Amino acid sequence: MSEEPRPTRRIVFTGLGALGVAAALAGCGGGTSSGPDAGSTQKTTSAGSAGDVLAKTSEVPVGGGIILTDKSIVITQPKAGEFEAFSSVCKHQGFPVGKVEDGTITCLQHGTTYDAATGERTAGPAPTGSALDKVEIKVDGDQILAA
Repeated sequence: MSEEPRPTRRIVFTGLGALGVAAALAGCGGGTSSGPDAGSTQKTTSAGSAGDVLAKTSEVPVGGGIILTDKSIVITQPKAGEFEAFSSVCKHQGFPVGKVEDGTITCLQHGTTYDAATGERTAGPAPTGSALDKVEIKVDGDQILAA
């Protein structure tokens, strides 16, 4: 009678190590949405205390916008005299958006784009149907204020 060969300790520990690495990598995810608001639908939030001056209308280019990093807000002017404001936090993984031009808000981290008039996702890895949260503002003369 012959005995079946048994694996050596080295082979056993190498296999266990490989399983541990595989488990750790699986926990890293595969680029799916994981940010705090990832995949949620559009909500309305406040830009701060009502009446706080956020920007001057002349600072917001038509077809573009400005990003207020200290308040996590992006203010856009899709058409002359029409102002919109949204959270600047991308719905993909929670990174801040980085560019507003040609009617598009873009997250430079992974390339998700949003419509500057509605905040709705137009392309990229953020969940289909997601939108940047709307921020309530009002325009008083040449000032854009928190509503």
